[in-house]
Amino acid sequence: MALYLLARQIMPAIWANALALLITAVANTAANRRFTFGVKGSADALRHQFEAGLGFAIGLGLTSGSVAGLHFLAPSASHGVELAVLVGANAAATIIRFVLMRLWIFSPRRRPSSSPEYAS
Repeated sequence: MALYLLARQIMPAIWANALALLITAVANTAANRRFTFGVKGSADALRHQFEAGLGFAIGLGLTSGSVAGLHFLAPSASHGVELAVLVGANAAATIIRFVLMRLWIFSPRRRPSSSPEYAS
């Protein structure tokens, strides 16, 4: 939210949203990789980030579509209303990204059983 609000001061809502979402998606994937799914080291890190890019694209479509819809329905909506719409859309996008991570990207079925990079 802070990144969006900072970027929103110098660029349109759609671009501020994209920038904030991109920065947080990369950091979020790295943090989930390490702390939520117990993956240590650099093995598969690039693949994990690339696959998480699908979740980023879904989230970007959902949040950008929400902002575009708001601007279509209420062209003079305040930044506060934009932010409220983005918070709701981001909540939905977060659930989608986590499900993708749990069921696909960091699925236990894809983990090599002999690799020390993956915690058991």
